[in-house]
Amino acid sequence: MAHATTSAQPQGATGLLLLADGTAIWGRGFGAAGAKAGEVCFNTSITGYQEILTDPSYAGQIITFTFPHIGNVGANPEDIEADVPHALGCIVRQDVTNPSSFRSAQHFSDWLSANNQIGISGVDTRALTRRIREAGAPNAVIAHAPDGVFDMPALLTLAQGWPGLEGMDLAIEVTGAETRGWDGGKWTLGHGYAAMGEGERPHVVAIDYGAKHNIFRSLVEAGARVTVVPARTSLEEILALEPAGVFLSNGPG
Repeated sequence: MAHATTSAQPQGATGLLLLADGTAIWGRGFGAAGAKAGEVCFNTSITGYQEILTDPSYAGQIITFTFPHIGNVGANPEDIEADVPHALGCIVRQDVTNPSSFRSAQHFSDWLSANNQIGISGVDTRALTRRIREAGAPNAVIAHAPDGVFDMPALLTLAQGWPGLEGMDLAIEVTGAETRGWDGGKWTLGHGYAAMGEGERPHVVAIDYGAKHNIFRSLVEAGARVTVVPARTSLEEILALEPAGVFLSNGPG
């Protein structure tokens, strides 16, 4: 089902990306049903779709994957970068096939459903990516209606009413809820994420403004004993932990 720039719904369309300017891009919905408003972006990675969708940096965004075979290796509990996914959903070219990886523990569509994320397949992602590159990341609604019934006026109102990422304090929404020690380091097949191990290490306090887990793993691999604190942690609370260094993470928005 190709890219469309009209509100006319093709037969069998159960997925919709409705831009704030009224452009309707139809496809086939998968994952969770419902509708969410956010900013449409694109990602050119060939692997790591689970890591991308759970990266807090993508909070408030709908991800267009330019690589066509997204979801083909399924999903598993190790390939995540946050306790819960933060992207709103994804747009892909081809339908998701059954998993073909020995590491797969779940079908990608089922994983999306379990994490309340919406997917649309059958979209001309190259055309959408060119539009984003040329005109900027648009506000839009991603919607999945298994029965194919969409309330277009309500969805357009939702898309146009979304305020956009600029000025949003998303770090407070995606930061960890409490102070915690971070122990996991490098991942290896059959062993998972290695524990830090014994021995004296310089203590680094990492302020979590929406960091993916691999940032903390990298600090461990670099030789640090890591404590992760929420974004609103005060200077006094951080100094009370007696750190040898303080790391300020990236975050969304």
